Amino acid sequence: MTLHNPEATEAALSILRSGEPFQWYVVTFLALSLYAYINEISKKNWKVVAGGLSLYMVHWSVEIINALIQHFSGHALWTVPTGTAFLILVGVGIEISFMFPVLALTMCKLLPEDPRKKIWGINNRLLLALINAAFVSIIEIFLAKTPAFVWVYPWWGSLTVFLTVYIPFFVAAFYVYDWEPAAQKRFLVTLAVINAAALVLFAGILGWI
Repeated sequence: MTLHNPEATEAALSILRSGEPFQWYVVTFLALSLYAYINEISKKNWKVVAGGLSLYMVHWSVEIINALIQHFSGHALWTVPTGTAFLILVGVGIEISFMFPVLALTMCKLLPEDPRKKIWGINNRLLLALINAAFVSIIEIFLAKTPAFVWVYPWWGSLTVFLTVYIPFFVAAFYVYDWEPAAQKRFLVTLAVINAAALVLFAGILGWI
């Protein structure tokens, strides 16, 4: 199969979890991300926190799957071959990993109070999930035109990203937001355990990702 940029895989793997590209702004991003969540926790705004962390957990599941695709097929669906201060997995740099939970937190704060309210005849949670997913997919079109982010396969692009990545991200964030606290905890703990186990097994023990 013809690939858009097969060299991007090798370039990404060459910096995978290497400390060489490190930049100090990573520490600032960490502090700002912690501030955003601690601020909501101090206000006991647990629904927003649950929504933000739900997107983050789904984000990690997707990135692990992408890295496993790279291991088994030779190429991930997307890669980050340059431009990151620390490449965590083949398709996710530390900057993206700090961005998504804060983005989810922000968008959850904009949700209408009534989860059943309709906008243009569509449930507001579903509509806003679709709008946000489309918005981020459009941004990714620009990113894919830079050296720092590569869609590797010709059939992988903004539409597939929209359908299989970003819709699940925002659906998780906006629907978990309305769940009862016990259900929120079950969802978050379950995904966190699965993601952590996958990272330990596939990255730590087997060295696949």
